[in-house]
Amino acid sequence: MALGRTGVGIVTDTQNKPALSAGRAGVEGAGPVRGDDPFFAGLSDELADKGFVVAAMDDLITWARTGSMMWMTFGLACCAVEMMHAGNPRYDLERFGMAPRGSPRQSDVMIVAGTLTNKMAPALRKVYDQMPEPRYVVSMGSCANGGGYYHYSYAVVRGCDRVVPVDIYVPGCPPTAEALVYGLLQLQKKIRREGTIER
Repeated sequence: MALGRTGVGIVTDTQNKPALSAGRAGVEGAGPVRGDDPFFAGLSDELADKGFVVAAMDDLITWARTGSMMWMTFGLACCAVEMMHAGNPRYDLERFGMAPRGSPRQSDVMIVAGTLTNKMAPALRKVYDQMPEPRYVVSMGSCANGGGYYHYSYAVVRGCDRVVPVDIYVPGCPPTAEALVYGLLQLQKKIRREGTIER
């Protein structure tokens, strides 16, 4: 399959790094978006050399999945504030192709942000089961990762991985918005590395 110059392109500056728009140049966290990723470096080199890209269908579907990750907002406690912060203009997850969705049937990533209690666990699993395949889970913060400060509480689940399978763990109490953005970028790399049509 060949994609022409109008299909896929990466704007670069003289140092072969993704160029920043003038509006984002002064924004904190708006550095070169994907300049260190070997996948995009190879894609840019192939486009510069031939003017088109030949790719397998698996690669094309995986590329589409990483560029359109719709995240389910499952904010349970204080980490949800940092999750909202990551989605707002300063860090702007939409520039990476990630947008929040209010319905599990339209989401493929669940961000579990906060303390998961035993009472909330069945609701979390129900929302996860309503998400279409392929679906991924990001566990955000110490409480979601392993219970955090409430590890020995009778009411708290000691890690959301006891209820749903987790792909990426973001540590911290609470983790910063930059940490969540980094975790989601790691999820994109994982999907590119392991993604197939079957999943």
